[in-house]
Amino acid sequence: MRVTSNKSLPGVVAPAPMRFKSLEDWLAWQEELHFTSIELGLERCVTVARRMGLLHPDYTVISVAGTNGKGSSVNMLRSILTHSGYATGCYSSPHLVRYNERISLNGVEVSDEMLCGAFDRVDRVRGDISLTYFEFGTLAALDIFQHAGIDVAVLEVGLGGRLDAVNCLDADAALITAIELDHENWLGRDRESIAREKAGIMRSGSVAVCSDPEPPQSLLDHAAALGIHLSLPGRDYSHHITNTCWEWQSGATVLCGLPRPSLYNTRQMENAAGVMMVLHSLSDRLPVDPRAIRRGLEEFNLSGRFQIVPDRAQLILDVAHNRQAMELLVQNLRGLPVKGSTHVLIGMLKDKNHTAIFNEIRDIADFWHLVTLEGPRGTDSDILRKELAALGISGNVTVYPSVADALNQIRTMVGPQDRIVVTGSFLTVGAAMKHLRVPH
Repeated sequence: MRVTSNKSLPGVVAPAPMRFKSLEDWLAWQEELHFTSIELGLERCVTVARRMGLLHPDYTVISVAGTNGKGSSVNMLRSILTHSGYATGCYSSPHLVRYNERISLNGVEVSDEMLCGAFDRVDRVRGDISLTYFEFGTLAALDIFQHAGIDVAVLEVGLGGRLDAVNCLDADAALITAIELDHENWLGRDRESIAREKAGIMRSGSVAVCSDPEPPQSLLDHAAALGIHLSLPGRDYSHHITNTCWEWQSGATVLCGLPRPSLYNTRQMENAAGVMMVLHSLSDRLPVDPRAIRRGLEEFNLSGRFQIVPDRAQLILDVAHNRQAMELLVQNLRGLPVKGSTHVLIGMLKDKNHTAIFNEIRDIADFWHLVTLEGPRGTDSDILRKELAALGISGNVTVYPSVADALNQIRTMVGPQDRIVVTGSFLTVGAAMKHLRVPH
């Protein structure tokens, strides 16, 4: 007899239906599930991960922490490893346009259906444990990776390191990128305190690499306490840049004629050198062909990081949202001068140091276009205007209710010799990409 429904079988209870069927509904619910959008701590995530059997994966785990350069380093690692033939899972945040950007398999964003299925499995196991938006997404990513049977996962730490949800897994290799002041309310008010939090992703007996050319002492002290060797630029590895390529060296190993991952973003060379050291340190476990390294670097592309977009004027998208990142953006802009005016379209979150960011870009801005960012963490454009005025900047300043409104106005003002710089936040750049339909 053909059975079409569990209802006809005595004693068999049909599983409860999925809470939501659309990705949009799942995400809207997750935003309200926990009493606060950010709450550092591993207990909730570890408990649910243990119930799901996610804590001891068969794949190699590479975790990347830092203030700036995390996303670029994660993307380079993923690109090189994928070209080497490894089945890769990549988890990063935040996204620019689509939530799906956060999780990829072999460089391809996962589908809505795959995400909904993973959210459902997390939801059924968590019981009465309240998870933050980021924790829910992290667990979903690990669940997807487990089901996909990957060889290696490259995980970007969201905030800090020691208490971040990503740190529920023990990393086989930890990469710590440039460290600067950011998220001070959660991580501390100086580089030493922030580095101490980032250091929490390192594990005894595992690979550890830092790509910051000036690593804080607290990072070195933590590595020493764990009894591990922390590979440092200038001591354990180095790189040399020529006009169109670069070379990397560690001990007797030298790779020459490597393609530059970006012609205009100088910081990408430091990121790439750190990535190379991670791969070199894991070569016994994950051997990588030099040809794969070259292809991975050639095809490296990360939206919103000094991204130049063809438009009526030179249009540059950069998610710089702290002082160091803005300093680098200005440095890169000076290396790519224009004859006309520079229009800065900027929107920022409330918890950022607006004054420090404004001071970095003030000398290069001819026109200011201040936008309001939506959501509880967004800053109203009129507040940004008052902060600029407090710095003595009041001329050529316009406020807008949205990024779209600002772009529509700016594009009527500029010519081919001018430049538009969209910056200040992932939300600002993401809104610009969506409005302009920039592929990513």
